[in-house]
Amino acid sequence: MTATVRGTAASMPRPDYATLIQSDRVHGSLYTSEQIFAEELERIWYRTWVYIGHASEVPEPGDYVRKSVGPQDLIMTRDRDGGLHVLLNRCAHRANLVCEDARGNSKSFRCPYHGWTYRNTGELIGYPYRQGYEGNGKLDLAMGRVPRVDSYHGFVFGSFAADGPTLAEHLGAAAGEIDRLARLSPDGQVQLNAGWLKHRTRANWKLLAENETDGYHPQFVHSSIFSVTGSPIAALYSDKSSAVTRNLGNGHSENDLRPEFRNFGEPMRWFGTTQARVPDYVARMREVHGEAAEQILVEGAPHVMIFPNLFIAEIQVFVIQPLSAGECIQHSTAVQLKGAPELNKRMVSQSIGSVGPAGMLLADDTEMYERNQRGVAMLQPEWLDLRRGLHRERVDERGLTIGTATDETAMRGFWSHYRTLMEAAA
Repeated sequence: MTATVRGTAASMPRPDYATLIQSDRVHGSLYTSEQIFAEELERIWYRTWVYIGHASEVPEPGDYVRKSVGPQDLIMTRDRDGGLHVLLNRCAHRANLVCEDARGNSKSFRCPYHGWTYRNTGELIGYPYRQGYEGNGKLDLAMGRVPRVDSYHGFVFGSFAADGPTLAEHLGAAAGEIDRLARLSPDGQVQLNAGWLKHRTRANWKLLAENETDGYHPQFVHSSIFSVTGSPIAALYSDKSSAVTRNLGNGHSENDLRPEFRNFGEPMRWFGTTQARVPDYVARMREVHGEAAEQILVEGAPHVMIFPNLFIAEIQVFVIQPLSAGECIQHSTAVQLKGAPELNKRMVSQSIGSVGPAGMLLADDTEMYERNQRGVAMLQPEWLDLRRGLHRERVDERGLTIGTATDETAMRGFWSHYRTLMEAAA
C-alpha cells in the first residue's frame, strides 16, 4: 500500500520518462512542467524516505519543531517517554493549523479555530461542547502523522508510504558517509542545533540536487571567493585532482576528496586550518580514537547528497524543500559536533561566511540555479547534456561507479534513480 495525493494531474497523459531521461541527456521540461512536479510529489516526496530533521532539535520531552516535506507542514515532537513523532500540522476537525510557532515545548497543541486539543503524539484529548456530538466523550479523530519514521545517527527520515524499503535499504552506501561525519565528534554525535537559515530560490529543486556534487563548476562559479580567501579547495576540483565523484546508488552521490587529503597527510587541512589552531579538539580525538584518529583528522567530513533532499557539505547541512516546478527553499545550518566546542565555533563562523545572508558561496550557486531555470524555459535546444566523463567511468573496489572530480557521474546516478521511481507502478 502506498500513499496517494489528491489534486495531481492524474487524468492527463503521463510523461514518457524513458524518452525524457536518457543516459547522456535529460529534457528541459523535467524542470518546468507542473504536471511532472505533481507526479514527483506523488512518487518521490510522498513515497520514498525523505530527510525531515535531526533528533538534537528536540532534545527534551515536550520539545517540538516545525518541519516540511515539499508543501506539507509538519511538526516533529518528542513525547514524555522520549519517542519521536512526525505529525501533519492540521486539525482533524476543520483543517486549521494547530501550531504557529517554529519551535517550543508543549505537551499538547490546541487548534485556535474551535479549541480542539491534541497530545504531542497527535492523539485527540478533547473538544468543547460535546453535546453537539450526541454527548460522545471520544471521537475517533487524530492529527495526521507520517506513517514511518526512522533515524540514523540522529538524522530523522520519514516516509508517507505505509510500507516499502527500510531506511537502511534506502541509505545503502550513503550511510557510511553519515558514519564519517559522526566519527568527527569525540562523543560520536552530530548536533544540528545552531539555528537554520532559509533561502528561497526561483529554481527547480532538481537543479540544486544536481549541483551539490557537481565538481565541474567550483573553479568557475566560486573563483572570486577562492581568489579572495586563498582557498586550496579550487585545486580539488580539476582534471589534475585525484578526488573522485561517486555514484552511491539510490540517487545518492558524493565528491570523495579523501584521495587529495591523503596525499598531503595533514590533519585538519580538510577544514582549512591546522592542528595547532584547534589543539584541544585534536587532543581529544587522539584520546578517544587512538591511532585511528590520524586517518579521521586527515580525511575529514563527507561531501554527500542523500536523495532526494539532504546535502551534507562537510561543515554544514542543506535541506531542499520543493514548492513548485520553478521554486524551492534551501534550509541550511552549521554542523555541530558534540564534545568539540573549539571546532563548533569555527563551523558556525565559516557557515555564516559561506551561506549566511551576506555569504558568498550560496549566493554564487543561487545565481546559477536561477539562471539555469530561466534557460530551461527557452525553446532551443531542448536538452541538457550529461555526457561529461561517461567514457572514463570505472567501478571501484566496492562495485560503485566513479568518475573524476569534474565528471557528471553523480548526475547520471541521480537521473537513473529518478527515472526508476517515476516509472514505478502507482
